[in-house]
Amino acid sequence: MIRSMWCVAVLAGLAFSAGTEAQQARAADGFVGSAACKDCHRSQYDRWQKTLMANVVVDPKAHPEAIVGDFKKPNELVTFKPRDVALTYGSKWKQRYFYKRGDDYYVYPAQWDVTHKVWRPYVVAPNTEWWLEHYPDSAQRPTGPLCDGCHSTNYDVKTKQVTEWNVGCEKCHGAGEAHVRNPQLTNIVNPARLDHTRGVDTCIQCHSQGRPRQTPLNGVYYDWPVGYQPGDKLSDFWQLEEHKLGEETFTHFPDGTAHKNRMQGNDFVQSQMYKKGVTCWSCHDVHGTPNNALLIKPAESLCQTCHGPNTPAGPSGSTLEHTHHSVGNVQCVDCHMPKIQRTIADVNVRSHTFNFIPPSHTDMYKMPNPCTTCHTNMKTADAEATLMSWPNVSAWRVGR
Repeated sequence: MIRSMWCVAVLAGLAFSAGTEAQQARAADGFVGSAACKDCHRSQYDRWQKTLMANVVVDPKAHPEAIVGDFKKPNELVTFKPRDVALTYGSKWKQRYFYKRGDDYYVYPAQWDVTHKVWRPYVVAPNTEWWLEHYPDSAQRPTGPLCDGCHSTNYDVKTKQVTEWNVGCEKCHGAGEAHVRNPQLTNIVNPARLDHTRGVDTCIQCHSQGRPRQTPLNGVYYDWPVGYQPGDKLSDFWQLEEHKLGEETFTHFPDGTAHKNRMQGNDFVQSQMYKKGVTCWSCHDVHGTPNNALLIKPAESLCQTCHGPNTPAGPSGSTLEHTHHSVGNVQCVDCHMPKIQRTIADVNVRSHTFNFIPPSHTDMYKMPNPCTTCHTNMKTADAEATLMSWPNVSAWRVGR
């Protein structure tokens, strides 16, 4: 993998011309939908159809099985029936329910917690979104400005129509009409052929918290990068939410680690992995894999591709057991990608800074650390003392 990433980096200057030409062709190009790609890219298309990327938003009238919430038992939070639902959103951690009013969609005030199998209120807590002051009334908060730009392909802010719901092929590869008509490398965007920044931007466009450079746009406050297309420089359209060291904000812990869902990009661009040229697709394949989170390999073996014993990227020594945990009982991601980004109730998703958060940071910054998150009966001082007793761990790495 290291060699392949090196090759991509070396060729970036040459390959970016393909992305640039595709951008120029885009002006006269149109969106055609993912189905237009399947004849030539059958394997990728068939795998993609089964992913969550392709099934974030579902019409329950066409697919009633998409509704996972329990509507059979009465619940005071649930004031609507399955027949009232125009679209479902989500199915892995939570499921929300959209209804249509006029030419906009809105969210019902109850959501299903998939993990705990319970109904929870859907409310946006004060001081948790930059746009809340512009949409204080949840009943008057359309999904178009706040959600649909990332949950669809080619959302048109003027017509409020989409080429297709969900993350289709053209969400990452750009408008495909010219490519379908005359397949060439130069008239379609492949993020892997873009330079490192623009390539990763393709994923960060949705996997980040931020705000548009131009806001409001025609009087509307959008929470996604309106106008951005793959191959563009995302920072021209989108400003990532910044952290303030020593201060907890509505998006970040005081050390700069994200604590909010959909912030993989905010974390990743701070990481050494990003600085060394690793990309999102070094680990994930959005076309579909049998592994969790669309990883290209199971997590326990993926990290070892680059971080095996006695490799330049470490860990040092002849064994992976540098944490004094046996391999198999603890995975690399448990310590370097702890589940600390909140999604619903006590269900969290993984951090993407790849930094180890020492127990001392829990006391200093009031943030979770992977040691006491797993060993719930252990105090932070005891966890720190245990780490300090390991001969291969630097006191400056874990101490105060």
